[in-house]
Amino acid sequence: MNASGFGTLGSQHDFQSPEFEEFNGKADSLFFHDGQRRIDFVLVYEDESKKENSKKGSNEKQRRKRQAYESNLIHDGLQLEATRSVLDDRLVFVKVHAPWEVLCTYAEIMHIKLPLKPSDLKTRTPFGNFNWFTKVLQVDESIIKPEQEFFTAPFEKNRMEDFYIHDRDTFFNPATRSRIVYFILSRIKYQVRDNVKKFGINKLVNSGIYKAAFPLHDCNFSHPSADSSCPNERYLLYREWAHPRSIYKKQPLDLIRKYYGEKIGIYFAWLGYYTQMLLLAAVVGVACFLYGFLNRNNCTWSKEVCDPNIGGKIIMCPQCNICPFWELSITCESSQKLCIFDSFGTLVFAVFMGLWVTLFLEFWKRRQAELEYEWDTVELQQEEQPRPEYEARCTHMVINEITQEEERVPFTACGKCIRVLLCTSAVLFWILLIIASVIGIIVYRVSVFFTLSKEMRPSENGTDPIQKYLTPHLATSITASLINFIIIMILNIIYEKVAIMITDFELPRTQTDYENSLTMKMFLFQFVNYYSSCFYIAFFKGKFVGHPGDLVYWLGKYRNEECDPGGCLLELTTQLIIIMSGKAIWNNIQEVLLPWVKNLFGRYCSASSSEKITPRWEQDYHLQPMGRLGLFYEYLEMIIQFGFVTLFVASFPLAPLLALVNNILEIRVDAWKMTTQYRRMVPEKAQDIGAWQPIMQGIAILAVVTNAMIIAFTSDMIPRLVYYWSFSVPPYGTHAHHTMEGYINNSLSVFNVADFQNRSLENPYSRSGNYTTCRYRDFRNPPGHPQEYKHNIYYWHVIAAKLAFIIVMEHIIYSVKFFISYAIPDVSKSTQSKIKREKYLTQKLLHENHLKNVTWSHIGDLAKNITETVDNNLRPKLE
Repeated sequence: MNASGFGTLGSQHDFQSPEFEEFNGKADSLFFHDGQRRIDFVLVYEDESKKENSKKGSNEKQRRKRQAYESNLIHDGLQLEATRSVLDDRLVFVKVHAPWEVLCTYAEIMHIKLPLKPSDLKTRTPFGNFNWFTKVLQVDESIIKPEQEFFTAPFEKNRMEDFYIHDRDTFFNPATRSRIVYFILSRIKYQVRDNVKKFGINKLVNSGIYKAAFPLHDCNFSHPSADSSCPNERYLLYREWAHPRSIYKKQPLDLIRKYYGEKIGIYFAWLGYYTQMLLLAAVVGVACFLYGFLNRNNCTWSKEVCDPNIGGKIIMCPQCNICPFWELSITCESSQKLCIFDSFGTLVFAVFMGLWVTLFLEFWKRRQAELEYEWDTVELQQEEQPRPEYEARCTHMVINEITQEEERVPFTACGKCIRVLLCTSAVLFWILLIIASVIGIIVYRVSVFFTLSKEMRPSENGTDPIQKYLTPHLATSITASLINFIIIMILNIIYEKVAIMITDFELPRTQTDYENSLTMKMFLFQFVNYYSSCFYIAFFKGKFVGHPGDLVYWLGKYRNEECDPGGCLLELTTQLIIIMSGKAIWNNIQEVLLPWVKNLFGRYCSASSSEKITPRWEQDYHLQPMGRLGLFYEYLEMIIQFGFVTLFVASFPLAPLLALVNNILEIRVDAWKMTTQYRRMVPEKAQDIGAWQPIMQGIAILAVVTNAMIIAFTSDMIPRLVYYWSFSVPPYGTHAHHTMEGYINNSLSVFNVADFQNRSLENPYSRSGNYTTCRYRDFRNPPGHPQEYKHNIYYWHVIAAKLAFIIVMEHIIYSVKFFISYAIPDVSKSTQSKIKREKYLTQKLLHENHLKNVTWSHIGDLAKNITETVDNNLRPKLE
């Protein structure tokens, strides 16, 4: 009976099973027992007859499904060989080999491009005459030899003689062989129930019928293989890419692509290019930081805050209902720090970053186009098949509008609407949950600040060193940032699982649809999760507090939180430092320690049999699985960092430097864990970075707005400029020339203590001295003015200047961004020429070969006809 045509499990009796062979003792072997057939994939299962404490009926069903699946693999042309584990007798390793005919058949189905002839196009050497300088950074070509370039075309069996086939064993490289075999494994069925086919290795692994399925690493990462035919690519990648001593070298992208596939190759190419571009941003950011640091002593308004005759005599109004009056001079330390970040260099850097992000995205498109040409993904024609999870749920019959034929779908139009509605509601619920956590942090800030203000009362002599450096504002800001970071990490872990569950319930048709849907859900959540607190500090905190005597309360109970007299910019900087540093440290610990500890524990559990020689497939089985979404999380981590570097960089010029250091380590950490701690991933084709590109473009557009608003509304740059140019000189000022002297006094409004509402003996200000007036941060008329406590003329000048600044800055940067995008083509002329040249030569080569075959065939037929005619004409005469 043909096993591929079964209907129910009970009708299957005649299965083709793989032959069992003993391990031959060759630990580095990548071949079957005969040493001839290469292992392209490995399936691992636990022998049902040796399972402990399990149900026999369930075991029998699993065994039959597995046997049906393996029989269908054999029927489809694959060759299987089974070997029992050396360390655990319950485990069985099924090695899969794809013969030449199978590879050729599926290479044509998958439209895989393969070599036609060596390329004669010249490759331009980067940096021209500076090769002597960049040679140190390059990978040693004597160790990792450059790949030979070929003209390629989609494979066709009937044109096999046109392709560059010198050796059938090497024509399909190991990555291509594994990709073809995985394509087959994902589409072979193992059961048909109620006219619904169940198929695919992923389903079998998820249901526990197989414990793992993976392609093999070619050797041990720490030393070359004993097999002379092994290319030792894993060892070379570890030595020249993943090892810490290679941290300064460029990445061997061609070898990464050859070993892991284009999808992983394009990720590391993007990450490397992003890191290179960060170097320029980091240099400019450090220069702007040094400008502010070196000029901090020339900051006139900070000097006034620290001056005992100015800031020491300015009495500020209480910042809460139980807070005392306080002297402005106690904020001297924070004002000096703020001078470093709130300087003219910040404005220059914000404008620069608005242009930098455009340059990065445009030049990356060009680099991506070059990789598409070099890696043969310009015309990626592979038709993506439906996911097995999607196919398994196809129970409804509908008429296809294009083919007018019946086809199965997993749900009706009404059912799809219900699913979309439920998924959208779930996403909104979790976003509201994050917003609720942000509100909780705000309540924490308010309550803790009130408590600390009550407990940390100024000492009589004002010399307490703790109170000098640890103010209630600073203590509240640091603790709230730490708690916010912990909440972010916890919600992040929970929502990752929730987002996957929602996407699984949504049931996208293809893997690309699945990843794009999950990408948008995860990024939307992460955007709110990571950036909500920063948006609150930058644009909401201290903006709607009212003024003494007429304060704004939440729910009539909680007083709105105020900024430090120096502004919220320093607090935003603190928040960014804590989140960026904490996230980088946490992620690196998670990426390095977790797989290392798991593998260490696995080796410890098998320590009793550690002296035995284990085959390559068993060594790889004890490594950690990368997972289909492993690369997704790497992208997500970097895009979140990209948002921090661009959206709030006006408050922290050193953000690109932190990102640069983190990314240099991130590249090597990712390389190390992929080559040493994880199984080899299934190579996949990819033309670009997918949905992450439009997400970065959206962040780049938003970054211009956020940085302009940070400079306008969060920093004090605009009020200082307005004072310097308009209010320091007549008619509003008294100075003879433009100056910043008197800015602090001008920027703080006056309030009459007698106008406080609900004054009681419990309030500290009633016993903190006989103050008649106090100052607060706002631009309002003084008491006794016809419009007392209303906004003064200075306020309206500042508002007009802020709005004008935002409009001008946005329009200038957007105009330059548009011009840069227009001036820099997505594909360079040289790459376009190469693509056209290769396409022309490929078509010419195929046409000439085809014409040659047709010509010779035509000449042969003509000669045959002439011979037959001559014979027929001569035969009667001879007779």
